[in-house]
Amino acid sequence: MSANIIKVTSPGISEETIRNLKMGDIVSITGTVVTGRDVAHKYLEDHFIHNDNPDEVETKVLDELKVHLDGGLLYHCGPVVMKDESGEYHFTAAGPTTSIREEPYEYDVIKLLNLRGVIGKGGMGPKTLKACEEFGAVYLHAIGGAATYTAGKVKKVHGILKEEFGTPEAFWIIEVENFECIVTMDAHGKSLHDSIQAESEKRQENLNKTIV
Repeated sequence: MSANIIKVTSPGISEETIRNLKMGDIVSITGTVVTGRDVAHKYLEDHFIHNDNPDEVETKVLDELKVHLDGGLLYHCGPVVMKDESGEYHFTAAGPTTSIREEPYEYDVIKLLNLRGVIGKGGMGPKTLKACEEFGAVYLHAIGGAATYTAGKVKKVHGILKEEFGTPEAFWIIEVENFECIVTMDAHGKSLHDSIQAESEKRQENLNKTIV
């Protein structure tokens, strides 16, 4: 794998930029990112992906999401958030959540929002990898177990959508600076997670033969 560090500014990341990324590249993100996990993905599916006549109020939510996510990045994150005396929100923990739970939805969400990337941990499956190839997106693996450190990359909370979902599940619109992740699924059909799985199975098979 390579060790290039590529700086990107979100949103407005071009498809060309994404297709130039390779598995193993390190991406440093500055700009706007939106959080969204289980409830957020189910919401998008129910109201827009499988609904030809969405409610006008919900359509406004989608329009706002598209402002920040067209050519942008969706972060699988259930943050810990505090509000100061002035009423401004601050992230105190912002570690990635396990992404595979969003596998049933992610292909359609990438297509719906014209995402250029999904950030999380643990990798995703074949449907998401297919979306990355088709639409020009990548899966970016963030550091797990370093939620406070990652929160330090969040410089400002610009807003919240669907606050009624609760703090971990709402869409948080945040500004990050030098948020580094690793490309583990690229737009060329390569998945580091699949490669590790295949190698692990091979080693296990060889070990079983040795034991026998």
